[in-house]
Amino acid sequence: MIDRNRSLRKEWSEDRIKIGAVSYLNSKPLIEGLDELCSRDELILDVPSRLADDLAHGALDVALIPSVEAFVDPEYEIVSDACVATHGPVLSVKLYSRVHPGSIKTLALDAGSRTSAVLTQVILNERYGVTPKLEQLPLGHTSADTTADAILLIGDRAMFAPNETFHTVWDLGEEWVQWTGLPFVFAMWITRKETQLHGVDHKIGIARDRGVANLKQIATIGAKTLGITEEVAYRYLTKNLYFELGEAERMGLQLFHQLAASMGFVPPRELPFRKDRAHAERSFLLETV
Repeated sequence: MIDRNRSLRKEWSEDRIKIGAVSYLNSKPLIEGLDELCSRDELILDVPSRLADDLAHGALDVALIPSVEAFVDPEYEIVSDACVATHGPVLSVKLYSRVHPGSIKTLALDAGSRTSAVLTQVILNERYGVTPKLEQLPLGHTSADTTADAILLIGDRAMFAPNETFHTVWDLGEEWVQWTGLPFVFAMWITRKETQLHGVDHKIGIARDRGVANLKQIATIGAKTLGITEEVAYRYLTKNLYFELGEAERMGLQLFHQLAASMGFVPPRELPFRKDRAHAERSFLLETV
């Protein structure tokens, strides 16, 4: 397993797969032992927005990226039912607002966010008719570094409240679920349609199953890294997050896509599930034989 400070530019054998994953605690269950399962391949850890860029530029073959990115490129497909989702409060995606949400004119976005940035704007627009001016909050910066009316934080640093009093604090997962009654999917494994993954898509599912079976150990390690209690870390992984893309999660994805498309963030298109396409192709062949 390597991180970004090592070059992605290497000589790859024809079937060697470049895999990108998020390094936040919320994605640790999805990559449990993945580097061992994919020992012939390369696992690169980074923030969601950079992974999305690397996948788009061809530096990665498959990546765990923000769900909104799956809707952007018609060549993208979802390759696994492993995901990062919530059925309520998510804890690690929060909007801190210095004013009433209906009065937000400026919004600072965590530089690592994509899906959460769109989700925030969708909720503000749909519920309050607000379209704030956006600015970036670079990685390593805090709410004290911006005068924006509201600040969106994601990942591990969102779990620690800024040292400031705010008018409103939203947990974006909770806001979505209370508003729609559906789960929200924050990240999924994405590839391009014709990419040959040589079984990596299957191994991704195995890694998720291993991770879900070892949440206690993952919580123990994550707690030490983040400086939180093991109880908080374990509750976060077992109560706030879900790691399987089921029917309810698909419905939540569909609604999010419709809302994001209506605001021009993404083009209208069908949800791109590789397994669905493969099943449809097999059915077509059977019908024509």
